Amino acid sequence: MSTDAKMVLRQIGAKIAYFRTLSGISQKELADRIKTTQSTISKVENGSYNDNLNIAMLTEIADALEVDLALLLEFNGFEKAMWEKMEEE
Repeated sequence: MSTDAKMVLRQIGAKIAYFRTLSGISQKELADRIKTTQSTISKVENGSYNDNLNIAMLTEIADALEVDLALLLEFNGFEKAMWEKMEEE
């Protein structure tokens, strides 16, 4: 998997963690809502669930968090620059 793809998965995971925290729910509760495990949510959030993260799962997560799917997939210039800087370190 390319570095860019890994960076995108890390960005998506960070956004999921952010919106989950804002919603005041645990990884376990989010996992229960989408019928998966806490371990899977942890891997998604830290960007290490690379091979199996699909649009269906992302849609379920967005619905469970009550956010628009686009919020998880869209990155502004500031966010891109921040992640690129982290990759360089």
